[in-house]
Amino acid sequence: MSGIRVLAAPAVESALALSRGSGRRRANLNLHPTLDDPIQRFLNVLQPDSYVRPHRHEADRFELFLVLAGRAAAILFDAAGAVIETVALAPDATRAVEIPGGRWHTLLALAPDTVLFEVKPGPYRPLTDKDFASWAPAEGDPAAAAALERWRQAVA
Repeated sequence: MSGIRVLAAPAVESALALSRGSGRRRANLNLHPTLDDPIQRFLNVLQPDSYVRPHRHEADRFELFLVLAGRAAAILFDAAGAVIETVALAPDATRAVEIPGGRWHTLLALAPDTVLFEVKPGPYRPLTDKDFASWAPAEGDPAAAAALERWRQAVA
């Protein structure tokens, strides 16, 4: 029989260091034991210049985000890429949001070392997990930085 699983500060600090040094400027710290787990739960650690390409999941696959440190924003888009809703997340304000399945969305960090606890249905299948928006620049595209800045202004 296994005991209580513990998420200690050194593991979070390690994820923060990974996010700071990553080319993507983010890192995950999985808490679920395998990618086949029916409930995916992890820390999503982001820096302000991390670009999360807008995407959607299948209609029955929500995502729940709880901010633990820093500040973030969840943004919903219409089918053409126009911002239709923004929610700022901070430990002293709105703490959590749930993005319904089938909705175009992104997340962005509004402060350094933003840590989100994320929960979503599993299993995780990398090839089919996300449907990326054709109207949004791909990661690494020079236009991604301008898109990130536009979305940041939409939250302000």
